[in-house]
Amino acid sequence: MDLQECRKQLDEIDQRLVELFEERMKICKNVAEYKIATEKPVFDGEREKQKLAAVAGLSHGEYNQTAIQELFAQIMAISRRYQYRMLAEHGRQQDLGYQQVEMLPMEGVRVVYQGVEGAYSHAAALQYFGEEAEIYHVPTFEEAMQKVQEGQADYGVLPIENSTAGAVIDNYDLQIKYSNYIVAETFVPVCHALLGCQDAKAEDIRTVFSHPQALMQCSEFLNGQKGVRQISLENTAVAAKKVVEDKDKTQAAIASEIAGRLYGLKTLQPRIQNNKNNTTRFIIISRRPLYRKDAAKVSITFELPHRSGTLYNILGHFIFNGVNMRMIESRPIPGRSWEYRFFVDIEGNLADAAIQNALSGVAAEAGNMRILGNY
Repeated sequence: MDLQECRKQLDEIDQRLVELFEERMKICKNVAEYKIATEKPVFDGEREKQKLAAVAGLSHGEYNQTAIQELFAQIMAISRRYQYRMLAEHGRQQDLGYQQVEMLPMEGVRVVYQGVEGAYSHAAALQYFGEEAEIYHVPTFEEAMQKVQEGQADYGVLPIENSTAGAVIDNYDLQIKYSNYIVAETFVPVCHALLGCQDAKAEDIRTVFSHPQALMQCSEFLNGQKGVRQISLENTAVAAKKVVEDKDKTQAAIASEIAGRLYGLKTLQPRIQNNKNNTTRFIIISRRPLYRKDAAKVSITFELPHRSGTLYNILGHFIFNGVNMRMIESRPIPGRSWEYRFFVDIEGNLADAAIQNALSGVAAEAGNMRILGNY
């Protein structure tokens, strides 16, 4: 049989497949109407498991059995998404628990950040809330989360991602541990400078202090400084403070020029970071589930078992509803080997029907789905 004849027969089979698919979707519509009337859930995991085993038994050969299960898994996923859409059209949507506001409350607020004055988190807090806000600091990210959850601060400012070093993993985990919500974000350019005492010169420096990430981000400059020892500290601003307190002109700190001005240090060399476009993204957290009317990004988290196709099926809810995914991170779930928690950012607003529909599907089929914020 030649190629053209094969293609002709495939076209005829495909036409029948399309007709059968459309016939199946009409029946799925009836199923959805029944579930709307009886308030039954769309997803029935046990039924789908039985169905996949049954269709595999109808096929011949190991390859076909695996392929037919994959095919029917996708057909049933498409059916579920269609049913979720119908439920949404009939007002059967879950209450997402968020309140829409025109603007976030900003008057007379208390804001907490981790670190000390002059740190990049301090700069982020000033950038978003301004000089008039009551801004204070705590030693750890977790304490900042606690202060917000306990009502001792209205907002917290936490770094979540750096364009060079990647995600701040600890702060992803803290979003699970505490029931705060992301209500905004702000971006701070990372401009590291070599800061020393007022009587120091660049050639005097023998020891440099900074956060280990800042030392890494300035590796090209530091590698060119022969005989200079690098010492890690918990914060860039702490490094600047140490140089001031020690009053040793052979010591320098890598920190922002803002920290230099705050602590009275001299800029010995500006902009020494490897990447001149290095930026850190900070999230603004609140204990209140608010989102602005113009919010355009939704952050969610969910858990999945370590099984083939689970993530693929979940992400299909975004594809089917035309929702663009911006970011995905995974974290192992403590105490549960080979199971993972995913953090996903998608474009959209909680008031959008497509977002509500996609999140309904994810919530029904993934474990412990939670909306972290819309901002």
